Formats: sequence, C-alpha cells, structure tokens
Amino acid sequence: MADLTAIILTKDESNNIEHCLKSVAGFVKRAVVVDSGSLDDTVEKAEKLGAEVYVHPFENYARQFNWAIDNTDIDTKWILRLDADERFTPKLNRRMEELLKAHENDEVNGFRMEADFFFLGKLIRFGGPKKRKVMIFRNGKGRLEDRRMDEHAVLDGGTVLEVKERFEHYDFKSMDAWISKMNWYATREMQDALDTSDKETVSDAKLQALRKKKVGFYYKFPMFLRCRLLFIYNYIFRLGFLDGKEGYIYHWMYQCWYRSLVDAKIFEQQKFPKPYEKTGALGATKPFKDK
Repeated sequence: MADLTAIILTKDESNNIEHCLKSVAGFVKRAVVVDSGSLDDTVEKAEKLGAEVYVHPFENYARQFNWAIDNTDIDTKWILRLDADERFTPKLNRRMEELLKAHENDEVNGFRMEADFFFLGKLIRFGGPKKRKVMIFRNGKGRLEDRRMDEHAVLDGGTVLEVKERFEHYDFKSMDAWISKMNWYATREMQDALDTSDKETVSDAKLQALRKKKVGFYYKFPMFLRCRLLFIYNYIFRLGFLDGKEGYIYHWMYQCWYRSLVDAKIFEQQKFPKPYEKTGALGATKPFKDK
C-alpha cells in the first residue's frame, strides 16, 4: 500500500463510484470523496467501501479539489487526483507503488499519465482523445490551476516523471447525460477562452505547449471554421475513422458539435455581454504549503 491519499470529486456518480474506489483498493492508504450534493446513493456507496466523505458546495472543479487539499487533513506523502469515471488498473497500481517508493525522497514531485479513453463502451484508439495529466503529486507541492475548464495540476518546483502505464477513463453514461455535461462545460470553456491570454505561462513545459496550441493557435482560426478543421484533422488525418461508429460519434460530437457550441457562446457573450466571475485563469487559489 502506498503512502497516498486519493481525492475524488462526486455529484450523482452512483454508476461509477464503486468501480473507481475498488480500482485503488489496497493501493491508496486513504480515499477522500468530496461530494457536492448527490441526489442518488453515491455517498452511501462510497462510505460502504470505506471512503471518507465530505460535502462541500461546488464552484468549479479546481476550487473543489483545492478545498479538499486544504480541509481534509491529508497527512500522506502523496496525493492522487482521480475522477469518479476513472480507474487504475492492477498493473498501474503495482507500477506506481514501485515508483512512489523509489522517488520518496528525491526531486520528483509529480507523475504524469495518459488515459485509455472509452466512449459508448468502446476504447477510442485513434484521433487523439486521450488526456494526459499529472495524476499524482507530492503533498504540499501541487495544486490545480484556478480555471473553470481544462484545469491541470501545477507543481511548486521539482520534476514530473512520465509514466507509460495507463489509467482508464469511462467518459459516458448516456447521450443525454453527455450532452448535458458538454453544454455545462461549454459555458465554462467560453469564459476561460475570453479570460486567457496566449502570453500567460506555466512552469510545466508540456502543459505550456498544450496551452499554446489551444490559445495561441486554435483560437486564432476563424470562429466556426476552426471546429470543422479540428474534426477533419483528428477524424481523417489522425485516423479517427478507424474506430467505427463510436469513433465517428465521439469526434463529430466533441470536435464539431461541442466546439461549435463553445464558439456560439463566445459569439453570444461578445454580442450581448453578461457578467461572470473572473478566475485569474492560471493562478493557484491559495499558496503552496510545505508538508
């Protein structure tokens, strides 16, 4: 068992929370679930599996996660960021136990991993849907960016180790639920897109390069054309069509429909400005704390 606390944010995750918690059972020393008012039996299932459940009002993902870091008495050496629809595999658990022990007292402060991404029950192998992020970081050395969307862990110094073993991401409940979630995401992505400058920097070179592609390249293309170009690039040139009907649905709905929705909300906000809270897009919500 690793000296590790898993933080899992939930809201109506009854279908996922058991699989998520069972995937890290015997690997993490402690599982902390921060729930934002589930109406189903998410909390009951989490408690039954031994997780410590806290309830806290939701502002955005980053602030909820950082609240968990600051308010759940974490005393382990490492923290795992795990979503309810994500799973660690036995192979990944074994590998991470080895790595956490090997880097217990050196300059490595984080571990970046990539997902095997499942949509409509199918592993999406082509077209670039896999998310890669810092999943585990040293307690006191990592926080999430104060962003509404696309929030990543930022580290207070040290290095990040790339891990080849993958976790699993099951980003699907039903089309109705997925569309509702994408609509909710699109509003926040619109706000971040209008707030974020391509001059802003982060210390993580890989994250900086990713952010530059999005803000400094993608958003420079004409509105409503860029989403179609993104679909053609991923579905045709990155071979997304090889994943069959599920691949087509995913790429069309995410790169065309969702990205068009973001553009529509940007257009609406620019034409009919409505106030919304500014986040200071790339800053941590509170200073890092030494542990």
